[in-house]
Amino acid sequence: MRTHLYNARLVLPNGIRNGSLVISDGKIESVSFSENVSGEFDVKTDCGGNYIAPGFIEIHTHGAGGADFMDGTLEAFEAALTTHLYHGTTTILPTAVAASNEEIKRSIDAFRLAKEKLEGKVPHMLGLHMEGPYLCARQCGAIDPKYIRDPKSEEYEMLLEYGKGAISRWTLAVERDGAEAFARRLRENGILPSVGHSDAEYSQVKRAFDAGVTHVTHLYSATSTIVRRGGFRFPGVTESAFIIPDMTVELIADGCHLPPELINMVYRLKGADRTVLTCDSMRCAGQDVTESVLGSRENGQRVIIEDDVAKMPDRTAFAGSIALDDRLIRTAVFKADIPLADAVRMITLTPAEILGIDNYTGSLEAGKDADIVMFDENINILGVMVSGNGLAGELK
Repeated sequence: MRTHLYNARLVLPNGIRNGSLVISDGKIESVSFSENVSGEFDVKTDCGGNYIAPGFIEIHTHGAGGADFMDGTLEAFEAALTTHLYHGTTTILPTAVAASNEEIKRSIDAFRLAKEKLEGKVPHMLGLHMEGPYLCARQCGAIDPKYIRDPKSEEYEMLLEYGKGAISRWTLAVERDGAEAFARRLRENGILPSVGHSDAEYSQVKRAFDAGVTHVTHLYSATSTIVRRGGFRFPGVTESAFIIPDMTVELIADGCHLPPELINMVYRLKGADRTVLTCDSMRCAGQDVTESVLGSRENGQRVIIEDDVAKMPDRTAFAGSIALDDRLIRTAVFKADIPLADAVRMITLTPAEILGIDNYTGSLEAGKDADIVMFDENINILGVMVSGNGLAGELK
């Protein structure tokens, strides 16, 4: 089927232009800045002057719509993925949080089943993001500290083998014994290692970067900062992200985890090409509830929801986000004063480049997958297309 989407404002990596797209066989056939596109079309859709952008790429989410990926069922994956779809997400890395090996394996099994059964009905699932268990207990946040430990080769080799082809990313605390060897094994298996939930100092982060740990998990959230010993200051993970030019970062841009001024500062210092917006959402995203659970229903951590964010029950720290990806764009644009094209880049082309999938998705270019979102001036999602299939809203 050949589709013409016209009268749109196209959000491109370097700006916004009026134009149109031709979609054919699940791909973007052409991008035009004129409405006079010749040819026969099965469908012609007037976009009404609304924005057309690449579909959002979410690299860190625990769930949504009442489901957590650690629930380990097809139904949970479908509920969470469908909720994300309706908020503009077309590619996703479901996150498996630190837990018992049995629960981690169950999540891997459910991922494989969902990828087989739900493909074409929900966002693309590139692979799992493993958040732990090789983290720092002092920076555990809402992750249950009883599951936190050093990386041991016999264990992670078993998990790498069990999860072969199903894991895209792994967060670790790089100061733990054996972390650098583990990071190298991740790279050898085509998995992106990222530093997070970590108390590391710059020297440790730099060694890990040289070993392949090139990304920071939710910067400023569970990442160490400057400490003083004997009067001398030692930079932490947070400062290392700025010191190392090629290190990429992600921000939980819900407007709660980080103030808008800090989001703007990171954007200015790291740039839109090295900064990713992520929701780090929990099962309660997209729901109106006051309590929830991070992780599986049986063994997860209880959290409360107030002030538009999830918190630990004692209110000493945030537990996670209830935001979805359209809210991240609104926060970046309307609160953090980031230009719309750059805000969109930070959740489309930039994560695509970091994950090595920018050759087929992440921007509106001829030959790339027709993963597309349409939204209005207020970033309200009007339609979503995955591989040329209109799965939500007005894009059909």
